[in-house]
Amino acid sequence: MDNTGNRGPLGKEWLFCQEKHIFLSKKQKKLVLGIPYELDKNENRVCLTPESVQILVSMGHTVLLQRGAGMNANYSDTEYCDAGAFIVETATEVYTADIVLKATSVSLPEARLMHDKQIILSPLKLFDLRKEAVMEMMQKKVTALGFDFIKDEDGFYPVMRIMSEIAGNCAIMIASEYLGNSRGGKGVILGGISGITPTEVVILGAGTLGEYAARTALGLGATVKVFDHSVNRLRQLTTKLGQRIYTSVFHKPVLERALSTTDVLVGAMRCFGNEEDIVVSEEQVKLMKRGSVIVDLSIDQGGCIGTSGPTTHEHPTYAYEGVIHYCVPNVLSRVARTASIAFSNVFLPLLQEVAWAGGFPNAIRNNAGLRNGVYIYNGILTKEAIADKFGLLSRDINLLIAAL
Repeated sequence: MDNTGNRGPLGKEWLFCQEKHIFLSKKQKKLVLGIPYELDKNENRVCLTPESVQILVSMGHTVLLQRGAGMNANYSDTEYCDAGAFIVETATEVYTADIVLKATSVSLPEARLMHDKQIILSPLKLFDLRKEAVMEMMQKKVTALGFDFIKDEDGFYPVMRIMSEIAGNCAIMIASEYLGNSRGGKGVILGGISGITPTEVVILGAGTLGEYAARTALGLGATVKVFDHSVNRLRQLTTKLGQRIYTSVFHKPVLERALSTTDVLVGAMRCFGNEEDIVVSEEQVKLMKRGSVIVDLSIDQGGCIGTSGPTTHEHPTYAYEGVIHYCVPNVLSRVARTASIAFSNVFLPLLQEVAWAGGFPNAIRNNAGLRNGVYIYNGILTKEAIADKFGLLSRDINLLIAAL
């Protein structure tokens, strides 16, 4: 119940703490957004901050937030309440919303809570996705978007890019921590000190993830070597960094020489869980020095290092042949507040655009970049990679839209 004694937007007695002066243009569609508490204990992020909620509410939209959903990112229910959100107790109430935003992949229990024709925005990670959840969403004619595959007007992936920037920075900070004696490392500082040979960092992948790992390592004074399959990406990376760094394609002898002297190995490749995505084998890991550190940021897609296996925030590392492995799939939960702000910076303008378009169906029809994120459209599977994994049939989203 709100502070005037009225019921919530869908007839429920929800907690609403502050009256707002709401101005909704007749051209806009009113959005009802739901933000659930994440079931995954390793997930601390939330898709919208209180500041973004306040802007959306002031535009006439409704936000339902499950109690405690922002707690792990250090956002209190009171902050959301003051911003104009309705605080609800259960996930069932959140899933009465027309649009649900989640920071993790959809699980089967969550898919069962969905209603017909619902819109769901969440990451699309084949590693986490389950066939039963996909089938449940298809039966309910849900439209599901993997927000990490949504493109902006310049053809970039805004969610993936900003999360990669944060993760690249995190990788070097994590490696620095585990090189210390207290974590079982070599007992060296990551960087360069006068009169002491600088730490060596090898980065696999020259994309955004590798770029920001390289920036951070160089900023600390480390020697950086970057490997990638593409000479063009390596050239672009050198240009972006504004300085010469050691770069190479994956020549086995060159890579093995670099591994034998490196202190830190960062996996920053885009993988799909296939064996051919492994670029450093078990035998090559054995070439590394005892006490050196591997941070495999590709682990949520299966990993790019032969000795990598998923770990958790509670037990983040293990040692193989004396080499420390940090392989937590959701490394961004270490900096949940920063990551949540980054989410909001992408989702707020996206939701504003959807409202002006008249809702998600119109926005998907008119925006090719948004359409690229759709993996289920009105119950029809539209991503071939998911169909291949689960033995299902898929259809081209562009042909489906054209047929309407």
